[in-house]
Amino acid sequence: MTDRPDLPPGYPHSWEADVVLSDGSVAHVRPIVPDDAEGLHQFHSRQSAESIYLRFFAPIPRLSDNDVRRFTHVDYDDRVALVMTVREDIVGIGRYDRLSAGSTTAEVAFNVADAYQGRGVGSVLLEHLAAIGREGGVRRFVADVLPQNRKMIGVFADAGFEVTHEFDDGVIAVSFAIEPTERAAAVRLSREHRAEAVSMRRVLTPETVAIIGVSREPGSIGRALWRHVREHGYTGAVYAVNPRAEEIDGEPVYGSIEEVPGPIDLAIIAVRADMVSDLVRRCAQAGVPSAVVVSAGFAEDGPEGRERQEELLLTARAYGMRVLGPNSFGLINNDPGVRLNASLSPRVPPPGSLGLFAQSGALGIAVLASAERRGLGLSTFASAGNRVDISGNDLMQYWIDDEATHAVGLYLESMGNPRKFTRIARQLSSVKPVIVVKSAAGVQGEPPPGHRVRMTRERPEAFAEMLRQSGVIRVENTHQLFDVAQLVVHQPLPRGLRVAVVTNSDALGALTADACHSWDLQVAHGPVALPSTASAAEFSEALAAALADEEVDSLVACFIPPVITGDSQVVTAVEEAVRGQGKPCVATFLGMRGVSPGGDLPTYPMPEDAVRALAAATRYAEWRGREQGERVRPSNVNRRQAHNIIETVLAREPEGRGLTQEEATELLAAYGIVLWPSRQVASREEAEAAATELGLPVIVKATSQEVRHQPNRSWVRTDVRSATGAGTAYERVRAAIEPLGLEEVAVQSMAPDGVTVVIGSSEDPLFGPVVSFGIAGISTDLLGDVAHRFPPLTDLDVAEMVADVRAAPILSGYRGSPAADLDGLYDLLARVSVLADEHPEIAALRLNPVMAHEHGVAVLGARVHVAPGPQRADRGRRALST
Repeated sequence: MTDRPDLPPGYPHSWEADVVLSDGSVAHVRPIVPDDAEGLHQFHSRQSAESIYLRFFAPIPRLSDNDVRRFTHVDYDDRVALVMTVREDIVGIGRYDRLSAGSTTAEVAFNVADAYQGRGVGSVLLEHLAAIGREGGVRRFVADVLPQNRKMIGVFADAGFEVTHEFDDGVIAVSFAIEPTERAAAVRLSREHRAEAVSMRRVLTPETVAIIGVSREPGSIGRALWRHVREHGYTGAVYAVNPRAEEIDGEPVYGSIEEVPGPIDLAIIAVRADMVSDLVRRCAQAGVPSAVVVSAGFAEDGPEGRERQEELLLTARAYGMRVLGPNSFGLINNDPGVRLNASLSPRVPPPGSLGLFAQSGALGIAVLASAERRGLGLSTFASAGNRVDISGNDLMQYWIDDEATHAVGLYLESMGNPRKFTRIARQLSSVKPVIVVKSAAGVQGEPPPGHRVRMTRERPEAFAEMLRQSGVIRVENTHQLFDVAQLVVHQPLPRGLRVAVVTNSDALGALTADACHSWDLQVAHGPVALPSTASAAEFSEALAAALADEEVDSLVACFIPPVITGDSQVVTAVEEAVRGQGKPCVATFLGMRGVSPGGDLPTYPMPEDAVRALAAATRYAEWRGREQGERVRPSNVNRRQAHNIIETVLAREPEGRGLTQEEATELLAAYGIVLWPSRQVASREEAEAAATELGLPVIVKATSQEVRHQPNRSWVRTDVRSATGAGTAYERVRAAIEPLGLEEVAVQSMAPDGVTVVIGSSEDPLFGPVVSFGIAGISTDLLGDVAHRFPPLTDLDVAEMVADVRAAPILSGYRGSPAADLDGLYDLLARVSVLADEHPEIAALRLNPVMAHEHGVAVLGARVHVAPGPQRADRGRRALST
């Protein structure tokens, strides 16, 4: 990150970002500064004659000082320029210049170093310039490109924008609107996914490994890592590094990373914390692209440790390295072609199809031990420790396409970028089950030691809703994680809620059926209780009948030791009955011998454990099998108008403030949200005039927040049907509130009868925009019956948001009342969500009351507070976050 005292005035720090290029390497994007003059000269001197001609339409061996000054001195508004650097060297430049001061059209141009062409540099710079331009009011980019510059034409054409071309006088004139489109967003996310997946593949599948800090001491961490890598049968070359050792286990030890022969793909660092940053720098200079830092003593260890961790991050990003850790438990890749155990665990679960991620080192031990104890095989495992760089988001990007991984388990102690987590988890969950254990730390209260997180104002139920929206399976602990994992890894997903229960105990059958009902599963077959003297054939027959029942989607088999049939015969009967049936089965064998962990049949100590895991898999299958909907994009939206309103307010009030009624009305109108007109009145005569102007009938009400939610109706007069009546109502309302020291009264058109609802959004430091919905009154204010969603939303998200509140049946016509116009309500929620998503400066928005009636919705009140927009972790352009 740029952190220098000589930065020019107005330098936009928020434009800086670390990005992953298409080859998995990391680069830094930042605004250009005057001090880049020499770097720009060096960049130009390294370019080929062809590249120079394609950029400037002329052979220019050396840029003039005047040109360099013009390129490096910009105002970050009408003239914007970004540079991409790797190890402080400029490898790409992107810029735009408005056609005139304040114009919404800008000319865009790029220049990419010859050595970095084909790595997606131009695409990243275009994404960032387009996002910056949109924020600054630019709506269209234009460019002149030589016909032979096919790479640059491809950058424009492949970005997902609607590009037009005109050929004139030997030059192709390119023009395109930079408003976000579905295709442009899909292109950006697809490129981000591919790049980050490649980056993780470089970390997880190294061909050469160097372990730095290998000691002759048998109990040292470095020696343990050396031993674990070798004993697990790593297929690549492994080198030991220690300046004070010459030989370990008959293998040579190198004094430094620079002495190791050949290229190194992964460095595993186990030295004192104060030595780590320098070693990472030296590794990067030696060409090592990735490192696992097992060393502790960083941010979890107080202020000095936090400084060391920040230095580690800055060093890694400056040199384009990916880092797992510090304080990491390590990583494991069970691929037969890799067989890498670069972890602190001497024992590794067998190869399998479960990918695991755990932030905590201590939990890493527990997770691996649990997997091994259950005979559950792993594909890959990683522990992020303090998560200075690589996070669960990165691993999920890798697992989306990893054929060896069929299900994913995550133990999360904190979350640095929930918005990115939501969209990646949603993509991963659409093809593979994702099981998440999330501790409360970092959601409320202090974050775990050593973790860089943003705190949140949201309640835990809002976080739980974010996970549901992402399609992940939320569990309470690692025990439940593996309960679910052994089911989704070894069995097909349930096709529905209908369950068969087969047992040999009436009491056990009743217990299992009760558990099914408590988890909202339907017992459609049984409980079938076999006699204690049942033979193996009778067990097989009962199981086959249950699975053959077309009304059954899954089977719960629960048995106690039979009198005649052997325990192993019963287990075999269950295994053979479910094999190839296409229906999942969970089993409990209470007190029976010969039941071993592992295998294709998931077994549980108690029926409740089995049913809970089955219910979780069933809910996930429901989510995965349904339509995911289309992203809401309301019509009649004027983003420029909304941007101008917000910018005008913040220019006058830099700290932010609540909008006036007129400002709020105009802002909402920009997104097609009509606020019913009202008039503040201060006398009987004004009330009568307002009623005549607005049209009868009207409502006369106190507008102070202090009384609006109190049950006393003396400060509200509804269905006033004459101007004289409005004057009388004003006097009565005013008399009711004056003893409270209040005087604000308004007259508003009377809305049709309907259901009063409340819609809001707030900008959370951790989650970004959070949209809420509830039925006004006791259900919202007293019972907290409020649904939350996290934009961007699909049309199904919006519909489910309304249906999720317990009072939702009121909207469908309760006790003969007319049903509300749900489509109108959905449209209003969609507009609020897009408004909040596109304008982080909207710190809080509350529409209350909103009358949902049979012919539409009427927004009767609105309060909007704007403040300087926070730097969201996920701002619509590719960037690594911590």
